[in-house]
Amino acid sequence: MKRLVKTFVYALLLLLGTASCEKSLLDEAAFEQENGDGNLKVSVFEIEKTVFGNLTRAALSDVCTRINFIAYTPDGERVAKIDQEAGDPDFGAASFFLDPGDYQVVVVAHSSNGNPSSTDPSRIRFSNSQGYSDTFFSSRSVTIGEDEVDMSVSLDRISSLCRFQITDDYPAGVAKMRFRYTGGSGAFNGNTGLGSVNSTQTLLLDITSGQKQFDLYTYLHDTTGTIHLTVQALDVDDNEMFKREFDVPMEKNRVTRLSGAYFSGFTTFSVSVSTDWNDERVINF
Repeated sequence: MKRLVKTFVYALLLLLGTASCEKSLLDEAAFEQENGDGNLKVSVFEIEKTVFGNLTRAALSDVCTRINFIAYTPDGERVAKIDQEAGDPDFGAASFFLDPGDYQVVVVAHSSNGNPSSTDPSRIRFSNSQGYSDTFFSSRSVTIGEDEVDMSVSLDRISSLCRFQITDDYPAGVAKMRFRYTGGSGAFNGNTGLGSVNSTQTLLLDITSGQKQFDLYTYLHDTTGTIHLTVQALDVDDNEMFKREFDVPMEKNRVTRLSGAYFSGFTTFSVSVSTDWNDERVINF
């Protein structure tokens, strides 16, 4: 019955027109499934080598605030998805009802302000307005037959992080910091987890609270890469007061900390190791 209702909704929305907002509504109505009984059950048991069985649901929400479970056919057609948020009773576990056949199941865990666009598995995309976050990912093939399938997945980090830290004081009049960076991607490939588009990513923050550390996430096109980062200090009306540019070496699953006196000059760089991620590169500017 649920599948008949879904088909009816799809046909009804198809008659509404082809405006962009209607297309978006059509996509969601056609592919979203309610979590419940199904013939494919997917659960997260490990995130970046941390065994989930030793954690609580609350601990999982410390790592991410959203999880997306997405099913595609082998030719890349999205057929179902389930979006979850921290606090949902089944956070970290989903159940699909799928027709017999072969599928690719993608699981994405993140803390963005919204869910990524996922109609194209080669471009699972976040936007500047949603924001970018630490991201964990799994892609698995599965065959659905007569018997129920239970799938436990391990999620690996696919993001890279530039942690920008200002060590000197803000001059009078500075109210905002704007970060614009290229060389990475705001979208990733659902097969490889690598960046799949050339993006200009931006972050604009009010710094009246005194914030001096800023986390800039991206998906690299390979395991290593370089982002070109433009950092602007703005007044309350978005007028530029200071501007600096940096070429920052990045690695997948690695933090590059860019630290120094932004308003008063450069120093040499050094490297140290962090236990938070794979390791951390520190560059003092």
